[in-house]
Amino acid sequence: MESRNSFFNLVLKPDGTYLKLYPAVGSGKQIDYDEINNYLSDRRIYDYDIKALGQAIAVLKEQPLEVRLTPVLALPENENVKITIFPDRMSAVGRFYPPSTEGQFMGVNDLLDSLARAGVKYGIIKDSIESFFAKRRYCEDIILARGNNPVEGKAAFITYNFNTDNSLKPKANEDGSVDFHQLDTISSINKGDILATLSPAVQGKPGMDVFGAVLQPKKVLTKILKHGKGVHLSEDGLTMYSDVNGHAELANGKVFVSSTYEVPADVDASTGDIIYEGNVTVNGNVITGYSIQAKGNIIVNGVVEGALLVAAGQIILKRGMQGMSKGRMEAGSNIITKFIENAKVKAGGYITTEAILHSKVSAKGDIIVGGKKGFITGGEIHSGKTITVKTAGSAMETHTLLEVGIDPGIMEEYRNLEKSISGMNADLEKLMPILEAYKKKLSSGEKLTQDKVDYVRMAAEKCIALKNEIKESNNRCDQMKIEMGNSDSGSIRVENVAYPGVKLVISNVNYFIKNEIHYSKFVRDKADIKVIGL
Repeated sequence: MESRNSFFNLVLKPDGTYLKLYPAVGSGKQIDYDEINNYLSDRRIYDYDIKALGQAIAVLKEQPLEVRLTPVLALPENENVKITIFPDRMSAVGRFYPPSTEGQFMGVNDLLDSLARAGVKYGIIKDSIESFFAKRRYCEDIILARGNNPVEGKAAFITYNFNTDNSLKPKANEDGSVDFHQLDTISSINKGDILATLSPAVQGKPGMDVFGAVLQPKKVLTKILKHGKGVHLSEDGLTMYSDVNGHAELANGKVFVSSTYEVPADVDASTGDIIYEGNVTVNGNVITGYSIQAKGNIIVNGVVEGALLVAAGQIILKRGMQGMSKGRMEAGSNIITKFIENAKVKAGGYITTEAILHSKVSAKGDIIVGGKKGFITGGEIHSGKTITVKTAGSAMETHTLLEVGIDPGIMEEYRNLEKSISGMNADLEKLMPILEAYKKKLSSGEKLTQDKVDYVRMAAEKCIALKNEIKESNNRCDQMKIEMGNSDSGSIRVENVAYPGVKLVISNVNYFIKNEIHYSKFVRDKADIKVIGL
């Protein structure tokens, strides 16, 4: 059996205005008093027999009922439709009401006019209109118009076929030492290799609401493959190939492939200093007094003595650096080495090694000292994040500083600023007595030569410049103090023992090891350092 909602219509008789109620059929919905009330209010029929209407609705079951609303004779009502627009403006719903006695039925054009008056201009569903006129159904929501949602596009994305994560740590052996045979941190590339592929953006398609307003899809991110020398793109710009053998690196969204300069033996008098635009691999040692500067990575299979190594990428020493207080390493990214002894080392990423002796070492990232030995003895170790070590200091109470939580670059800037401020204050102290002496001469009426006048003017301008620069530097120092003081990140992990003589600093909070502390983690807790057992 076909279902149908309950509905009603006005019946006009000589003795007044009646409402005829038709019961629901099947699973159709019963009549709603509020809907009848709204219908009558819209037609300015306010004073009617509410009680009689309520009783009629309550007993309406299988047969239609008539209830007298008012002795006042209303005007005839034509068949009509109430148009409702959804809040998202994507659908227009019609709810139809039958004509009263003596009322007229509406036609297709009448319905279209009603939609137009409601502002509907787009998406009119002809099937719904035809269906209504073929079989009129009242007090039922019928979707008469539907807008089209915009078709969202797809953002472009690039797939890189080499390691792009500079924070990736090298694989470790069972004893914790670095496996130099599997250094996934460096991506070796052969000529002709596919470096990256681009899946281009797919643009979306506009939609339109029932009012005819255009709905634009969300903007999608477009990308192109960017690269440096030694790389070329396919004709369609979707595939990137390497033109050389070397190492691939992603920097600021651009792919670089650095060719490799290989030194068959030692870097010494036979090679001289090496400055290279790509990567440098040394199969022997780097002898004291010599230097390697590379725009890519530096790999040394032997020992580095009191030499200078500067790399824009990573530095990997498969044995280590015995710096003799002359050795220095600086890497824009990570440093991986067996040991660091009597050297100055700075890394823009992390540092991993098995031993650090009497060295000044700093890294923006983690410093991990593990392997079989895993000790730090003497020197200053600064990490922007964490320090992990097996043994800190020595039984001889060697002074050892471990500092975390503050970017070493910021700390270095702060210390340099302090030195600069001290020097500028010294210059100012020298100039001020001279200016005061000339000021007294001028106030006493003494005339100065043009040379002296020029000198006084120059000295005064320098004083003003110094004072301004000192003020700016002090402001920067104050700002950096606040930044460093507010930082509570960073931790120091000692997996075996920390000996007396070790000083720990976590975000400017100091802690001195006075007795041996075993298997502990040190973290900042407000103005103190908290010791947590491992």
